[in-house]
Amino acid sequence: MILRRTAIGMIGFACLACCIHAFAEPDGTAVPFPTEYRKWVHVKTTLVGPQHASFARNGGIHHFYANEKAMEGYRTGKFPDGSVLIDDLLEVKESAGVTSEGSRRRVAVMVKDSQRYRETGGWGFEIFAGDNQTDGTLTAEAKAACLACHGKQKDRDYVFSQFRK
Repeated sequence: MILRRTAIGMIGFACLACCIHAFAEPDGTAVPFPTEYRKWVHVKTTLVGPQHASFARNGGIHHFYANEKAMEGYRTGKFPDGSVLIDDLLEVKESAGVTSEGSRRRVAVMVKDSQRYRETGGWGFEIFAGDNQTDGTLTAEAKAACLACHGKQKDRDYVFSQFRK
């Protein structure tokens, strides 16, 4: 049961990172970098190791954060406008049997605004490479891929992650 949840979670996180990596918002709907997100609620941490199919693209330590509005969504299953979810992906370093965080690979962001992001289930997506906080890297082609992937979780308001109690 635990392995199944972990596998489902990893698939979801891979989908989030994948579609976020390829998606760009149209003019006027850009998703800004959420400064100080590490002061928000830490939802959970996942390690995507070399055995995972998406390791080259998504391998590393994923720390997931949520702002206060998003925590309401985790409690109720419906994320209100203003919810922000973060996937902070860090490289993995190994030394003498100890695994630790390396450099930041990217910060993936989901922002809920049912009016601005009507066409994508109410969610805006962006990704910031490395420690960059100003220039998102997503392209317009991924919009359909994001929605298709997250559409699998439509009954959970398009969100794969679950709060670790």
